[in-house]
Amino acid sequence: MARLRDQYKNEIRPRLMERLGIDNVHQCPELRKITLSCGVGAAKDDKKLLENATGILEKVTGQKAVITKARVSIAQFRLRQGMSVGARVTLRGDRMYEFLDRLINVVTPRLRDFRGLKSKLDGRGNYSMGIAEQSVFPEIEGALLEKQQGMNITLTVSGGRDDWSRALLEEMNFPFRTEKEGR
Repeated sequence: MARLRDQYKNEIRPRLMERLGIDNVHQCPELRKITLSCGVGAAKDDKKLLENATGILEKVTGQKAVITKARVSIAQFRLRQGMSVGARVTLRGDRMYEFLDRLINVVTPRLRDFRGLKSKLDGRGNYSMGIAEQSVFPEIEGALLEKQQGMNITLTVSGGRDDWSRALLEEMNFPFRTEKEGR
């Protein structure tokens, strides 16, 4: 079992239930999935960039990436419906908790000028963040990167309330910015 999952079941969930005044274990907010996505707009010209992006996502997550296709045609971008434009991976279970553990304890401290993450959630209890460069992951060797590529990370939390989800992420030691630090 993943270290963070074990910690959630034994320590975090009881503290969270007491903090939020919840009696039923099933009402307690819980992490459902983590989705990593990477858009590669230049892939329409160079297919190798898309292969590199999927390879990086696979190294970081340990799971095969799915290539995403354009849903609609956009003439200004010379984009046609069905063209490959990115890649994504959805993590659940132990892999999800292991990735979150690495994200909190290894990756975010390696971000340049890191002062914490914004604590704004989406209104349904989910949290999204972006990473400008993938070289902060220890699995990625800087020499292998041809082009710096960003990625989006979305944490989907059950419960549907921002305050409960924020409490869960705070209990997991998610590095939120304090209000005094501003932006």
